[in-house]
Amino acid sequence: MKETIERYLPFTPLFAVYLILFLVGKFGAGMWQLVAMLLFYCAMGQAFNIFLGMTGYVDFGYVAFMGVGTYGMAISITKLANVPNLGFIVIVIGFLLALFMSSMLSIAVGAVALRLRGAYFAIATIGVNEGFRFLIEGAKIWNGSEGMIFMAQLNKILGRETASAIATFWADFMVLIIAILAGLVTIIYMRSKIGYALTALREDEDAARVMGINVTKYKIIAFITSACFAGLIGAASWALKTPYVFPPEVFEIHYTVEAIIIVLLGGAGTLLGPVIGGLIYGISKYYLSIILPGFQLLIFAPIIILIIVIFPEGVIGVIKKYARGKALERFII
Repeated sequence: MKETIERYLPFTPLFAVYLILFLVGKFGAGMWQLVAMLLFYCAMGQAFNIFLGMTGYVDFGYVAFMGVGTYGMAISITKLANVPNLGFIVIVIGFLLALFMSSMLSIAVGAVALRLRGAYFAIATIGVNEGFRFLIEGAKIWNGSEGMIFMAQLNKILGRETASAIATFWADFMVLIIAILAGLVTIIYMRSKIGYALTALREDEDAARVMGINVTKYKIIAFITSACFAGLIGAASWALKTPYVFPPEVFEIHYTVEAIIIVLLGGAGTLLGPVIGGLIYGISKYYLSIILPGFQLLIFAPIIILIIVIFPEGVIGVIKKYARGKALERFII
């Protein structure tokens, strides 16, 4: 029992950060909007880190999984709005659909792209989100380019007050739960055979293959897991918070770029890194847009580059070096 607790001690600071964020947002006057944005970035970084951080592969089509997750929730709400007495079951079905659709897309993409390595994999995934978006618009799937607006259906299913509460608070709380679950899955992977295999293939894929590790199997596990969390994030933070789906917005590639920045800032392949990266990125972006509106990106870009140059292994990478041989080391992985 003691050994098990020791193995999972690094989850303690992660949970503490999320708890503090929630308390600040809940009880700090006017802070919930900022905290909700930070939770989104932390959750996105935590989910993306399961694949990029553990394998070293960069997936530029990552936002596509968030997009199909959004559609999963939208389909559930619009198609089941006229079924009586379902209530919150519709939301549960929406999350299940988001999981199913994002996992199916990840299997389809992974079956082709995961045969490639390094830059070839990254290039192969660049067109995934745009290709899927144009497929939806061109084939008029799920209303095509018109998108789906389902605020009225959500009001009908849950009532106006409950639907409003979901959009203003509970959707963000669900993102918090998803972020915590993504962190929990990350540490379980890191402390298991899966994590050791992923670390081996990240360091030297050829050597890992020679040692008998089925690298394709473990890449697929990480890819599907990461995609499923992305689908849940899309269902909660987009479909429930802003009850409409518009293809150019949910398949916007800059979300993938943000996820990459967050993971690299905090430390790829670490447990706490995506959270630290999400906080640095979110807080900087928020306050620069207030202090220097219109110039925030001009100032923000060199700041990000500077941080990455100073901390090539991320902020947590520096903390890990500092904590080596000290009591703090038990909490940092």
